[in-house]
Amino acid sequence: MPATPTRPLPPQLLAAVRKHWGFTTLRPLQEQAIRASLAGRDSLVVMPTGGGKSLCFQAPAVIRDGLTVVVSPLIALMKDQVDGLTRIGVPAVRLDSTLTANERITTADRIRRGSVRLVFTSPERLVNTDVYQLLRDAGAHTVAVDEAHCVSHWGHDFRPEYRQLARLREFFPKASVHGYTATATERVRQDIAQQLGLNSPDILVGNFDRPNLTYRVLPRLDLLPQVRKVIDRHPGDAGIVYCLRRKDVDEMTLALTTAGYRAVPYHAGMTPEARRITQESFAAEEADVVVATVAFGMGIDRSNVRYVIHAAMPKTIEHYQQETGRGGRDGLPAECVMLYSGADFLTLKAIIEKSAEEAQAPPEFTAASVKHLDEMARYCRGAACRHKALVQYFGQGYDNENCGACDLCLGDTQEVPDAITVAQKILSCIARVKESFGIAHVIDVLRGGKTESIRSRGHDKLTTYGLLKDTPKADLRDWIYQLIGQDVLVQAGDEYPLLKLNAGSWAVMRGTQTVRLIQLARSEKRSKTTASAAQPIAMPAGSDPELFELLRQLRRREASSAGVKPELVFSDNVLAEMARGRPTTVDALRRVSGVGDYRLQSFGQAFLDAIAFHCRRTGLSTDVPAPRTFNGPSAKPASSAAPSAKKSLAFKLFRGGASVAAVVKQTELTPSTINEYLAEFVMAEKPASIFGWVPEDVCERVAAAADIHGTARLKPVFLELNEEVSYDHIRVVFAFMATQG
Repeated sequence: MPATPTRPLPPQLLAAVRKHWGFTTLRPLQEQAIRASLAGRDSLVVMPTGGGKSLCFQAPAVIRDGLTVVVSPLIALMKDQVDGLTRIGVPAVRLDSTLTANERITTADRIRRGSVRLVFTSPERLVNTDVYQLLRDAGAHTVAVDEAHCVSHWGHDFRPEYRQLARLREFFPKASVHGYTATATERVRQDIAQQLGLNSPDILVGNFDRPNLTYRVLPRLDLLPQVRKVIDRHPGDAGIVYCLRRKDVDEMTLALTTAGYRAVPYHAGMTPEARRITQESFAAEEADVVVATVAFGMGIDRSNVRYVIHAAMPKTIEHYQQETGRGGRDGLPAECVMLYSGADFLTLKAIIEKSAEEAQAPPEFTAASVKHLDEMARYCRGAACRHKALVQYFGQGYDNENCGACDLCLGDTQEVPDAITVAQKILSCIARVKESFGIAHVIDVLRGGKTESIRSRGHDKLTTYGLLKDTPKADLRDWIYQLIGQDVLVQAGDEYPLLKLNAGSWAVMRGTQTVRLIQLARSEKRSKTTASAAQPIAMPAGSDPELFELLRQLRRREASSAGVKPELVFSDNVLAEMARGRPTTVDALRRVSGVGDYRLQSFGQAFLDAIAFHCRRTGLSTDVPAPRTFNGPSAKPASSAAPSAKKSLAFKLFRGGASVAAVVKQTELTPSTINEYLAEFVMAEKPASIFGWVPEDVCERVAAAADIHGTARLKPVFLELNEEVSYDHIRVVFAFMATQG
């Protein structure tokens, strides 16, 4: 792979990013991707949702003559991106089937005249019409393939039309080609590069972990109350509920709307107009909850989704990663809850096999789909930290022992005591009823039911009758499906499936094979974690929640007046920073990361007036500077580009004993910033020891030097120690000393 240059990015690019997008810095992977684009090198960029991959092809296009062609799979996705770019002053257009004849003529004329920098189109239109000639003649120097995993047979969302993009080299022989995707395993990455014909590409893979997401995989015991419980933890916030079938979507939407929630449906069985209304109402914050099949999401550009609920298991881990990734794209915390039953695997397997048979798909395609499904089921049943399991699936390491942000690490679920004994009782009962009954009857026998079906067959005389009489039906049903998932039990038949034993069943009953059963934790510990999860979102220290809500309401009004989506006004993390710093001048507001000149000009004054009025009414201070940790020579304010949520996440990781290196890896912030956060953490939470971060002998040396020079400045101590101890370590020790009275 070619070496990536390290010279500074062109000043005009950084100026454009500041002007149009409002960011003062770029993330490391964004820098590398932009360098490849500017240098004309092919690249494949795998950047998990929320990582800012769109900026990688949008920003270089602004400062270069000629065209960047963006291939996108959905009209809704193209429209969102073009509308957003146009709003912030970036000349972009789209070529798709929704344009009228006059619009197509006008757009083509703009392209020929060189008045646009980005052209969005679909793979079909690019390959099957003369559009490629128009774009080539207009000077297309870059082709960016968005959602590039769609080109791979091994990807979770393969689209045959994407295979036609193998002709890109033929159509644009002088252009560089770049693939961008949020989700791709090593095998899929190799296939993308091959299918797109990438020449010695820079392969840039971001960190697949999303530390601002809390993952929960909980037994599905009583669906609607469980869904409502999650929604109620996030009052007024945006969320998505994914269901398996269209019928499930309609039933869930009706149940939620009847209960008073602002919920709307989305699935492929709805008319295009009905789907459009759902998308627009959700984007305009007129609806809080979208209940959807997996057809929903790819074209939706809303960053402040605070929860994602899966009412059933997805088909693949890639789907799960992408769908949960729609939560917290603004960097603020979001909750991702999957309500899982072992029945999901059987249902999805039947759907896959039926669809494959109807489509006459090759056997290897069906086998690959079932393999993906099995991997997803293993993730659901797994005993390892959810963050660790996801990261490792995509081929990366995860060093933190406790993420503090999943059901297993938080103690939401627990292993069933004496799981082997429980399993033996269940399997024994199935043997006693001669493997001739389904789940409901077996549960009734185990619980000592007094039904006619049991009495007439003499099953109340069986030795297994009433063995688990105190176990709730929902738990027993879930455990049976867990046993099926572990291949120690079989459910056979379609219309009236029966429970059948296999070799694994007898091995468990003989005690030669182990099983693991899980259940919801019913402990005081779980009630505490549930209570902590009820916090709406993590705000920067010193933020005023009331002001944040007022600014959200103002954003909705301003968006409605301007005819744009609220997200195109200001994002939630920008509003959160406004609620902390409470700027009252144009210059102060301009310094907030994510504002940018165009948003400042269009909406800034209304927000400044609202902040000033609120602060006069409440007596709150205004124009509060960003917090500094120390006033020493190496001290500096935290990067404005790092969202406040990352500090909260760093604190959470420090509480779990994570090292500075581990926190750097998970947050993708610099070591300097993380050490500043560590010093703040030590000051705020006063840990009993800091030896986990600073060696004991170093602490003693710094303390001795501080006795001589004091702690007002870092440099005298740094020099006293012959420049052998870093400023970062000195800063953390000073913080610890300050907590010792």
